[in-house]
Amino acid sequence: MTAPANETLTLLLIEDDAGDAFLVEELLGEADNPPKIIWVRSLAESRVRLTSEVQCVLVDLSLPDATGLEALEQVLSMAPHAAVLVLTGLNDAHVGVEAVAAGAQDFLVKQDVEGRLLARAIRYAMERKRADLAQRRLVEAELLTKENSRLERGLLPVPLLSTEILEHHARYLPGRRRALLAGDFWDTVQSPDGAVHVVVGDVCGHGPDEAALGVALRIAWRTLVLAGHTGNELLGTLESVLRLERKSAEIFTTLCIATIDPALSHARMYVVGHPPPLLIRDGAIGVVPGTPSGPPLGIFQDVHWSEIDVALGDDWSLLLYTDGLIEATVGGGPDLLGTEGLLRLVQEQGGIELDRLIERVIELNRDALSDDLATVLISRNGRR
Repeated sequence: MTAPANETLTLLLIEDDAGDAFLVEELLGEADNPPKIIWVRSLAESRVRLTSEVQCVLVDLSLPDATGLEALEQVLSMAPHAAVLVLTGLNDAHVGVEAVAAGAQDFLVKQDVEGRLLARAIRYAMERKRADLAQRRLVEAELLTKENSRLERGLLPVPLLSTEILEHHARYLPGRRRALLAGDFWDTVQSPDGAVHVVVGDVCGHGPDEAALGVALRIAWRTLVLAGHTGNELLGTLESVLRLERKSAEIFTTLCIATIDPALSHARMYVVGHPPPLLIRDGAIGVVPGTPSGPPLGIFQDVHWSEIDVALGDDWSLLLYTDGLIEATVGGGPDLLGTEGLLRLVQEQGGIELDRLIERVIELNRDALSDDLATVLISRNGRR
């Protein structure tokens, strides 16, 4: 009999009959690598000896302090890590079957036991136990993954937009595999006065900590907007949230915030160390002028960000995005797409159709995104 990694197996034998215990010891002594056997006569004794070093337990179900499946249940409770084999008599073979159904790896009829059979049964029982534990860990991991996915989906934004005059489209693509959240974030809120507020942000770095920080900043932004805060007051509070919540002093965040007035014809914007938004106005495609408003959040103290006034008119589209849309490498080479490249793509397509635009960027980057991506496209058609 062999033990994992050629180590000597430690086996606990729970048997009150000295003759039967001696027989088991003799049979296992014939193995190529005899196990270390710890013999106890009762469950009470086994409680002291059942340590983590015990890899397998042989238990008789007729003990002084417990019998039948009650004895097995106590052993399984005390040794969830170990393989368990049940020893039965000829007249109790049916109990062995019930024991396997209750959680034992196998059962042996004492009168039929011989050396090779016993060694093989122990080896197979341990393999089955390993398989059971692996399956349990897999199920637990799947349940945890599903729970995390539900939590992440619950943290994704749902735009609060009541007007039918505007078209609103958002796309969110985390760069991490199998993740629903990333450090990039977006949100849209329409306040009671009819103004429409949009944010797109990017927490530097990749991973769950950055994703959590992005969620915190998005929720803080939404709360501040709903409470009536705007401009530098809002940005200053977001900066405080960032400094309190970040795991490292090197973490910073870029933002683009737009507040579209209730008439939906004018916007006030803050581009905080962030790529400039694209604007299509009366058919003309360009970059919002006057950017940036100032540095990212989390770098300098007591910053004043400048407001950018943008006349929109009656027919316009505004695209806010994170740098994942413009940092794609073109054809796998050293050159990045950049804002100018993004403008060319929009001009080639004759406008902004978000899915087609993202697909084209992914194609240019050899069918992959180089970073997280969050985009919001909000449009007004003057004919409505």
